Amino acid sequence: MILGQISYLDCLVFLIFLAPQLLLEVGIFNVAAWLLPALPHLAAIILPCQFVQERFLTPSESRSPFVQRATPFQDFVIRYVRYAFAFMPASIGRVFFSKPVSLPFMRWRMMRHGYLHSPITWREVKEKRFSGVWLTMDQNTEPDVVIFYLHGGGFAMGSSYFYMEFLLAWVALLKEAGFKNPALFALEYTLVPDAVYPTQIQEALAAYEHVLSVVKNPSRVCVGGDSAGGTLILSFLLYLADHPQHQTRMPGLATLISPWVTLVSEENRDTSSDYLNAETLHLYGRQYAGTKISIDDPMVSPGNEKDLKRWQRASPKHGWVILFGKEEVLGPEIRALSARLDKAGTNVKVHEEYGSIHAWPVAALYLGENRDERLKGLRDVVSSVKHRLRSG
Repeated sequence: MILGQISYLDCLVFLIFLAPQLLLEVGIFNVAAWLLPALPHLAAIILPCQFVQERFLTPSESRSPFVQRATPFQDFVIRYVRYAFAFMPASIGRVFFSKPVSLPFMRWRMMRHGYLHSPITWREVKEKRFSGVWLTMDQNTEPDVVIFYLHGGGFAMGSSYFYMEFLLAWVALLKEAGFKNPALFALEYTLVPDAVYPTQIQEALAAYEHVLSVVKNPSRVCVGGDSAGGTLILSFLLYLADHPQHQTRMPGLATLISPWVTLVSEENRDTSSDYLNAETLHLYGRQYAGTKISIDDPMVSPGNEKDLKRWQRASPKHGWVILFGKEEVLGPEIRALSARLDKAGTNVKVHEEYGSIHAWPVAALYLGENRDERLKGLRDVVSSVKHRLRSG
């Protein structure tokens, strides 16, 4: 099930679902305290004027690389996301990405495209040590491939339901690629400040055990994540590498979309295109690390691990696939990790997209102008999964 581009009507409907949840979860006074000072930016003056100035009054070659390639709709949306990331409190952002907002919006999107029911089923799993969502083509048959996915959101926001459309499209493309019964398990890890490291890694380990109880063969598992989810996957693999009893349980492949490699780094620098900013990232990173572990510890911030032999042990059987945008704040650290993995002798394939920004393969599914643009990143991932896991 692959739906069309997000429309302005979809944005309005999203706000309709969002408003009551903000009042319920955050409270009218807290929402107003942030929203009223932000209105000149959001609605009336600053952001719209910036949009017009760069989009229509600036020579093409002087525009930011992302604006040069983006449609007006993409440009408009990303400007608002950039402002929200920099200035919106995480307590409000958390509601944006929550299940009570995302799931009704997903059902609205399905209905608008003629689906009353999803052809790919999903079901929640709630255990004592973890919770998550299974997406399956056939629940009664063992999967021939499983994606084990951890979402992004700065550790403080996000849910599998916000990513549901992306995840459903991933399963659909795996089926289209020739897998008989692809499946995906998305972990609902505990968000900051409800818990900090190492809770999220412990939940990932417990959930991975659950996945292996279903698929049996770890070589059929592709672990993946975007942004903060990519951080967790890297830490998860380093943990497996450090414990010999887990060596036979290493997954077949790792796919990382714009992984947040090093939580706090001078190399994480703002760009004219990306919607992330380093200051807010570093704040979220420190909150995730908590007070009991150094922010420089490689288990909490994997980019600080320089030992090539440890990365060899942490490498999945069929290696790594890493996708990121050339204009990312996180770009330099992603390049450094990719080079390190290559130097360690692991099988690493890197897709660096020109003019692209953070987690664009995810965002493009919603904002892409046509089907090819919406699915390009996912098709690259699916092609690698098919080639490496089936050939292995």
